[in-house]
Amino acid sequence: MAQTHAADRHLRVAGTGDAVDLSDLLLQVARGDESAFAALYDELGPAVYGLARRVIRDPARAEEVAQEVFLQVWQTAARFDPERGRAKSWVLTLAHRRAVDAVRHDQAATNRDKAYDWSAGPDYDEVNETVTIRLEHEQVRRCMEGLTELQREAIDLAYYKGYTYAECASVLDANPSTIKTRMRDGLVRLRDCMGVVA
Repeated sequence: MAQTHAADRHLRVAGTGDAVDLSDLLLQVARGDESAFAALYDELGPAVYGLARRVIRDPARAEEVAQEVFLQVWQTAARFDPERGRAKSWVLTLAHRRAVDAVRHDQAATNRDKAYDWSAGPDYDEVNETVTIRLEHEQVRRCMEGLTELQREAIDLAYYKGYTYAECASVLDANPSTIKTRMRDGLVRLRDCMGVVA
C-alpha cells in the first residue's frame, strides 16, 4: 500500500510541511472523522471544482456539483478500496460522473422546456375570461328559455339584431308601447334569473 499510493502522499498540509496520505484520510472519513473530511476537502476541493468546471462551464453549477461530490464522498467513503486505486482518482472519478450527469440532466430539462414551450399559449387571464364568457352565455341562454315567447322575440330583435322599438313593433305586428312593456318585463325576469343586482 505504501508503494502503490506514494503519489497521494506527496501532498503537504498548508503551512505545516506535513505529508498528507489521501487514502488514509478517506479511510478516516469512512469512519465518520469530520476533521479528516475537512482535510480531504482542502486537498481535493480545487481539483474537484476544476474538473466540474471543465465539464459544465457554468461556475455556479460547477460549485453545486463539487458540493454534491463531497457529500457523496462523505456518504460513500467506505466503498473506497485502497487496493484498487488512488484516493484522488476515486474522488475525481466521482466528480467526473456527477458532472456528466449534471450536463445530461440540464440538457434534458432544456429539451423538455423547448418541447413544452408555453410562451405562445394563452395567458391564464385569457383562458379565465373565455371560460367566464362561455358560462355567462350559457346562463343567458337558460334564462332566455324561461321567458315567454313574446318577451324572448322582442329582446332577441332589440338586443341581438339591433332593431329599434318601432322596428320590433312592425316585425311582431304589435303596438310600440306593448313591445316596450314586453321587453321591460323580460329584462326584469332575465336580471332576476341571472342574479344581477340592480
